[in-house]
Amino acid sequence: MSETLQTQRPRGSFRGPNIGALAIIFVVLFCAGLYPVTAFGGTPYFPGPAASVDTMVVFFTARSGAVLACAFFQFGSAIVLGLFTVSVVSQLRYLGVKAAGTGIALFGGLLSAFNIMAGTLFLWTMSYPEIAHEEELLHALYRPMFAFGGIGFSVPCGLLFAGISVTSGFYKLLPKWIVIFGLVVAAIGELSWFEMLTPHILALIPLTRFPGFVWLIIAGFALPKMRKQGLAG
Repeated sequence: MSETLQTQRPRGSFRGPNIGALAIIFVVLFCAGLYPVTAFGGTPYFPGPAASVDTMVVFFTARSGAVLACAFFQFGSAIVLGLFTVSVVSQLRYLGVKAAGTGIALFGGLLSAFNIMAGTLFLWTMSYPEIAHEEELLHALYRPMFAFGGIGFSVPCGLLFAGISVTSGFYKLLPKWIVIFGLVVAAIGELSWFEMLTPHILALIPLTRFPGFVWLIIAGFALPKMRKQGLAG
């Protein structure tokens, strides 16, 4: 009897950070960075890609403190997203996933984290008053900053969502509705790539970002940490 019980014990749970908690920290830090540069934090608020250079100069001159706060919090969020990515991939592999999806998720998540970090460094540079008063330099810095934080985030993050969703669905690690939710958001993220050709689909970027934030938290807590029970080999 004792030998039978010994062979039927669970193999143990994954030893690593709680990815649901990491997802929450990432979202809180990212949104904390958004708050001061939106209408909630005061006016003028962050200029969109169609704004004139004069509008950009007015914003970055008047709201340098808000810009610095945004860069600070979102730089931190990039670190947490990187930790989430390597942790969720490690957890999937611990649970027995042997598929290319984990590599796709790793590539997408780390690239998203890098692009957020790069964008915030541009933003941090733009928070200096002497930069904000140089119209041509400010405009030259704004474009790559927006690219890193726009499609530079949404497209690779779609790969992160897809990699987790496909492998979790195939190995039945997540409920079907979470898998479908993740695949839908992933598809929107990949379609946001076409924003390079037309600004009319700019809305696909926030449609990837904010539903994706919700999905990361849900999937993070729903993904099991313990292997299924089975007889020892």
